[in-house]
Amino acid sequence: MPPSPAPHECIMYLIRHGATANNVADPPLLQGLSSDPELSPEGRGQVERTADFLSHQPIRSVYCSPMLRAKQTAGAIAVPHGLAPQIIEPIIEIDVGAWEMRSWKEISQSEPEAYAQFMENPAVHGYRDGENLNQVHARVKPAIEQLMQRHLGEVIVVVAHNVVNRVLLADLLRLPIALARGISQDNCGINVVRHVDGSMKLKSTNSIFHL
Repeated sequence: MPPSPAPHECIMYLIRHGATANNVADPPLLQGLSSDPELSPEGRGQVERTADFLSHQPIRSVYCSPMLRAKQTAGAIAVPHGLAPQIIEPIIEIDVGAWEMRSWKEISQSEPEAYAQFMENPAVHGYRDGENLNQVHARVKPAIEQLMQRHLGEVIVVVAHNVVNRVLLADLLRLPIALARGISQDNCGINVVRHVDGSMKLKSTNSIFHL
């Protein structure tokens, strides 16, 4: 893990929440902002291992999405540091609209045209009746930039979601937002982002060796 930050920089551990039953279903079901399940037993184990791994880091603040799965993950990480998670509304998971709680296989068969458009360019053609990736990027990046600017000289944790993290990471990797879905984000995977001289830089992505 990186050393303590200098006074002019902030280090953020950006983490995807622990697994829910929908995440580990076969096939997995799409889980956006309209469903708010708790962590599964597997997810709670992931969270415990992540909290233990980060317990010796000099974490000063913990933030999370308002979704239950993110709050449960952030709460466990915050405990060893004597902190309480703070909510950031703009990093809520993407609105998957009419595709909530459905599998990609079923969607591809029942809505082949909308599915094909989404797969071709999800930055423009979003989830039916929901958001596209450009819309997620427009709300997530400014919120994270402002947060890190407020915490110069500190280490912080942000617990968010699969699509939210992927979109931000695509930006930091200078990839087209349409390619964000190709970035892996395992449940409780840790990304390390450094904010220095007014910009964010990705130091590592989806570390899961602690799991």
